[in-house]
Amino acid sequence: MDGYPALDRIDLKILAALQADGRITNQALADRVALSPSACLARMRRLERDGFIQGYHARLDIERIRPTLTVYGEVTLKSHRPAELLAFEAALAAIPEVVEAAQVSGPFDYLIKAVCPDVRAWGELADRLLREDLGVDKIASHILMKDAKPFRGAPVSAPVSAF
Repeated sequence: MDGYPALDRIDLKILAALQADGRITNQALADRVALSPSACLARMRRLERDGFIQGYHARLDIERIRPTLTVYGEVTLKSHRPAELLAFEAALAAIPEVVEAAQVSGPFDYLIKAVCPDVRAWGELADRLLREDLGVDKIASHILMKDAKPFRGAPVSAPVSAF
């Protein structure tokens, strides 16, 4: 596969195991991938150093912590000049309520995911995006009703069709 670094089947097993359980002990991981603990740790450190592992996170149930409204916003910009795209992305990065943002193709430019305490807070955030000099033309909002399949990680190996 041109453009992709060489990862062997053990590297892929390590990545899949860590994605499923970032708190797995090195000993348990080594047992799972049939390596010695020192060899497993060396591979894991290399995968971290080379950027395959970008961090370790706890997945929280935010709705048990505080009132939450999750909104997906389709954001359309007035201009697509690189400097303006970068300025918009920098503004998004500075807003804690915006937990994800992706530049996409299609009828809008960005799909953002925001976690706010309520509809009023989302409205204020959307107004800020529209009011500030960020080049936003319009935002279409979609309220999350149910997280039907929460993100648990991407497939590490070649996908097997379910159909």
